[in-house]
Amino acid sequence: MIKVDNLSFSFPQKELYTNISFTLEEAQHCAFIGTSGNGKSTLIDILMDPERYLFEGRLEIDPTYKIEHVSQFSQLDATKETTVFEYIGEEFIKIQNEITSICTEMETSSDIDSLLEKYQVALDALDSIGGDDFESKIIKKLNLANLMKLRDLRVSDLSSGEFKLIQVMKGMLSSPDLLIMDEPDVFLDFENLNALKNLINSHKGTLLVVTHNRYLLNHCFNKIIHLENKEIQEFDGRFIDYNFSLLQTKIELQELAIADDEEVERNENIINNLREIATNNADASRGRALKARVKFQERLEARRIKTPFVEIKQPNIRFDMDKEMEDSIVVNVNHYSVAFDELLLDNVNFEIKSTDKVAIIGSNGTGKTTLLRDIFNNNHDSIEINADAKVGYLSQVQGEVLRDSNTILEEFIDAGFKTYDEIRSHVSSYGFEGEIVNQKIGSLSGGEKNVLQLAKVSASKANVLLLDEPTSHLDTYTQIALEKAIEDYKGAILMISHDFYSVVNGMDYVLIIDDKTIRKMSMRKFRQMIYANHFDRDYLETEKNKKSVEMKIEMALKNTDFELAKVLIDELEELIKLL
Repeated sequence: MIKVDNLSFSFPQKELYTNISFTLEEAQHCAFIGTSGNGKSTLIDILMDPERYLFEGRLEIDPTYKIEHVSQFSQLDATKETTVFEYIGEEFIKIQNEITSICTEMETSSDIDSLLEKYQVALDALDSIGGDDFESKIIKKLNLANLMKLRDLRVSDLSSGEFKLIQVMKGMLSSPDLLIMDEPDVFLDFENLNALKNLINSHKGTLLVVTHNRYLLNHCFNKIIHLENKEIQEFDGRFIDYNFSLLQTKIELQELAIADDEEVERNENIINNLREIATNNADASRGRALKARVKFQERLEARRIKTPFVEIKQPNIRFDMDKEMEDSIVVNVNHYSVAFDELLLDNVNFEIKSTDKVAIIGSNGTGKTTLLRDIFNNNHDSIEINADAKVGYLSQVQGEVLRDSNTILEEFIDAGFKTYDEIRSHVSSYGFEGEIVNQKIGSLSGGEKNVLQLAKVSASKANVLLLDEPTSHLDTYTQIALEKAIEDYKGAILMISHDFYSVVNGMDYVLIIDDKTIRKMSMRKFRQMIYANHFDRDYLETEKNKKSVEMKIEMALKNTDFELAKVLIDELEELIKLL
């Protein structure tokens, strides 16, 4: 359907791609992955409107192909009184109204031929989007996503997660040749995420989806396009199989790299010996031998293993503290209530101790963010913060914490850093190196902004962390680095998250919103609840065993024990078959 051949593109301050090539074929469900800020959204923009961009290479798209786009940051006009049904069926309704109007005009007009021609064009347009039974198609999609209850609601009354799903349905029902979706999963709660999974898996057309969500990646796609370090790699198959392939390749490449290093070192010793002899001996043959060896060394250096998709640099996320707290209550919420147009939370009571790691779980629009913000602001009668608590805050509304008009350097000067060298040293651990520190924050990707927030939280050296959707927009490698930082942190964490993996891998227990209040749930019960709804019975145990074997492989590679790594990779392959 679409062929990209040797495409290169750069901005004045940054080169994005160098001779990348890939294809999208009919009916493929393709996940588009890669670390934050490396140009995934820009590549989508090029596919959508190639005439607007100056790129090198070839882009082959049939001009008759219809491409729909579900944007990462779509906003609804809140002044419109459109219902959900009318919003999804907008294109169908428009054509149907046009047909009705033409038929009405035919009753009184003498120019029947012209009207018949317009009538046929309208019918063809309706047919091209499968419009004969559009009402039943909309109902089918709403039922699939378990959102039939929203049919007659105004779109302006929806939560952000519900609106995202409605956008996805609208894009699918317009019958495009290719539907591109840029992070459609961001901020979706567990139920809506499962609805998105159902919508993706039921779609018969071609999909290109930018996502970092491990749940979707493991359950929705049959092709992976991976953009990394200005290069691209295609893989036909599941994400879980792609990761396994990368791990196999990593073992092979590390074994080869060690052999190459030994050969380079041996040749370097020969060159040094020849240089010493040539210094004391003017024999021309010695000089020629030295030159030959130097050229051979250059060839060895040039052929060293290059691993843009295997050795991906993770940010070094750390949450240190100025002062650890004794075992005590750091946050006490007592009879807390909050309402906007309606009551969201009522009579909420809980406490967080100094080393507790707790996730707040609940559907979109149930007041989680408002509660976390009230705790951070500490200006609510029902909330008490320990006097020794130093609180760090990451907001899902990035503009609350970051100023788009600031450069990265200016942002950290505002945060209390004294010198630019101090800032550069700190942010380099988070992947912000070189000239990017002089860029305006507004020009960064959503993932880069969240990593920058994590760098600010880290710099605060807080002993209580309030994290609102910290994994949103983060690539999978940064998500794993964040999980490790949370695991190592010695203070208290209260985290809103819809990322199943982050919750089960890092939290001690969850606070779950139920009937406008909050109750405590053990991690064991939470896992049972989620797995009962979304996974096969033995999935949890198999996933746990898989992670354990992967960690053993990483340890074997650190110890350069390649024989053990190869034995473990066979064990891992058997576990993956069960998933």
